[in-house]
Amino acid sequence: MTIEETKRLTGYAHGGGCACKIPPGELEAVVSGLVGGVPAGAGELLVGLDDGDDAAVVRIAGGTAVVATADFFTPVVDDAYDWGRIAAANALSDVYAMGGTPVVAVNLLCWPRDLLPMELAAEVLRGGLDVAREAACHVAGGHSVDDPEPKYGMAVTGVADPMRLMRNDAGQAGLPLTLTKPLGVGVLNSRHKSTGEVFPAAVDAMTTLNRDAAEAALKAGVQCATDVTGFGLLGHLHKLARASGLTARIDAAAVPYLPGARQALADGFVSGGTKRNLDWVRPALDAGPTPEDELLLLADAQTSGGLLVAGEIPGYPIVGELLPPRPGGVTVIVR
Repeated sequence: MTIEETKRLTGYAHGGGCACKIPPGELEAVVSGLVGGVPAGAGELLVGLDDGDDAAVVRIAGGTAVVATADFFTPVVDDAYDWGRIAAANALSDVYAMGGTPVVAVNLLCWPRDLLPMELAAEVLRGGLDVAREAACHVAGGHSVDDPEPKYGMAVTGVADPMRLMRNDAGQAGLPLTLTKPLGVGVLNSRHKSTGEVFPAAVDAMTTLNRDAAEAALKAGVQCATDVTGFGLLGHLHKLARASGLTARIDAAAVPYLPGARQALADGFVSGGTKRNLDWVRPALDAGPTPEDELLLLADAQTSGGLLVAGEIPGYPIVGELLPPRPGGVTVIVR
């Protein structure tokens, strides 16, 4: 059964993809009391909630680091198979962003079984499985619930060398900032949800694994990175600079965008999540004369975005640099 025989898949969601994340300021307030007091156990916690990194990391016996993450969201496109591929690539990205290799994933599926045919759910799961296979990551079961709003993602476990992690608190002044995927997914997905227009370049970007970029970063000796998802480039850069005790400068003219992104912005297809991202970062932002529309693009809520790397990776654009800390709590400068 095709989506045309029912209703557009994005029509069942109040928002789309990572733009549906709880706003970063609210989320930080909720989890602020959940850090510290780590009990003795089978492993040593290397990365937890403290700096809002991309995944948890625990060192276990034998010196292996186990990387654990979970990510799921509402439909970002109408094609069920593509949605599954995008959600899987997005979940796997958290492991790559830490410098890890995915090993096994389990599906997380919420489905309105009285509204949407289970054949569509099977297409979502097939898309996730195909991307996991591309990543050489096992998919072994999962969990599902009957839910009024469809949601899909994965909980992923990977492994890493604890001496070669990429963390968001390991930045150093003087390092260039590299971005491995163009921005603009958020505004294009908002346009797709409103109009039904399909943007193949956006789908290609969202379904591309961050594996190769992560491997190149590790080969280059990178120790600091994050992926760019629902909090936008500005939001994730703010978190990285704050965790590292630095200030980051972005060269707005150097940031690449997907075809059609600027037009989608000009036509008003900006998600509430993007606006909340900019509002959250603004108190720590020195934007100079940068136009508001440019800042909205830099804060655009991405789904399955690229890596933001403190270091140079051949073949990817440098979009800024890390600087010594600025007074007044400024973490991001845009010029």
